[in-house]
Amino acid sequence: MPRGTRGNDMMRRIFAFLTVFAALTGMGIPQARAAGQACYRADEAQAEQGVRIKSELMVIGLNCAAMRNGGQNLYVEYRQWAAAHNKVFSDYENKLLGYYKRQGEKNPEASLLTLGTVLANKVATDAAHMRPDLFCAKYAPRISKVSSMDDATIRRWSATFFPGHPPSHPVCEQ
Repeated sequence: MPRGTRGNDMMRRIFAFLTVFAALTGMGIPQARAAGQACYRADEAQAEQGVRIKSELMVIGLNCAAMRNGGQNLYVEYRQWAAAHNKVFSDYENKLLGYYKRQGEKNPEASLLTLGTVLANKVATDAAHMRPDLFCAKYAPRISKVSSMDDATIRRWSATFFPGHPPSHPVCEQ
């Protein structure tokens, strides 16, 4: 098997799974965009950024699981990190559920799952366009970097918006 073929196949399977998952939830990307006419409060935009960070790290962990950090595979390390900071991400999810409820979403939980899927699909698509070894060389160090972060640092990171990764809805004028 040529170098990188196995990893590319895995990426295609992950991307296919995420796409099917979005379709099965009944919430495709066009509906998520249509719901985006209203604006986020600052804490809701931060919550989305937190979900984005967690989704991206999950995809990195899955794609680079075979890489070891101190004898542990990176997906296991990601899961331990996510569990250790469950309160932060739970708070973010609750903020977004509140937003979806305020917007009159019939199924806020499905909207939240769709958001996570859409955000994960973005990084999975990037990974699918790169050789697995190059993707992991570039992104896997993020797992090790976040493993030393405390909740306050994660919250500050989530409050930082990058030009290439804006929130999916505008932030309301205060």
